[in-house]
Amino acid sequence: MTFSIVARDETGAFGSAISSSSPAVAARCVHLADGIGAVNSQNVTDPRLGPLLLTALRSGASAAEAVDAVTAQTPHIAFRQLLVVDAEGRSAVYSGERALGRVAAATGHGVAAGGNMLASHEIPQRMVDAFHAAEGELEHRLLAAMRAAVAAGGEEGPVHSAGLAVVRDAGWRVTDLRVDWSETDPIAELDDLVQRWLPQRDDYVTRALAPSDAPSYGVPGDE
Repeated sequence: MTFSIVARDETGAFGSAISSSSPAVAARCVHLADGIGAVNSQNVTDPRLGPLLLTALRSGASAAEAVDAVTAQTPHIAFRQLLVVDAEGRSAVYSGERALGRVAAATGHGVAAGGNMLASHEIPQRMVDAFHAAEGELEHRLLAAMRAAVAAGGEEGPVHSAGLAVVRDAGWRVTDLRVDWSETDPIAELDDLVQRWLPQRDDYVTRALAPSDAPSYGVPGDE
């Protein structure tokens, strides 16, 4: 019911993009921590697994070691799919034997992609390739991967929700955008949100950390 990507870029930022036929997929599946890693926990989702994997990374485990540790001790793990990238850019994936439909995953340095109920086994590799081929902000590269997934067929049925989040070094998600339900094209709507958000993203970080240095808020009354 889902296809997604987690990634680390050359600046050390971590991000995730995800889409699904179910509502509000990003609210359950996306887990990021500054300087630590990126995790997606999906397919019959158990949202508790994301924090467990980040805790393992924080303790010094690699992406693969974190996956091994969590899958070894988690009930019902056969239903789950996990994607992990750590602070060194190492990536790991897990797809349980009871994950739904056509299941596939792919990894590269600094990136992992995967999905279930997929139209094609090739989709995760297309996402990884598109991520590496894209340039610019991490948000743009994640969107390129999602568009590649759609072009390759995406999920077997229609998708209805999507999300994209990024952490850098601020202590919170500097980008955290969601389309929780759409009857048309949630990834196109997410793309529109990213284009609206990115020109303002760094201003919001400045407003939090150094408000006296922040630009005008651009609203009536702030002259």
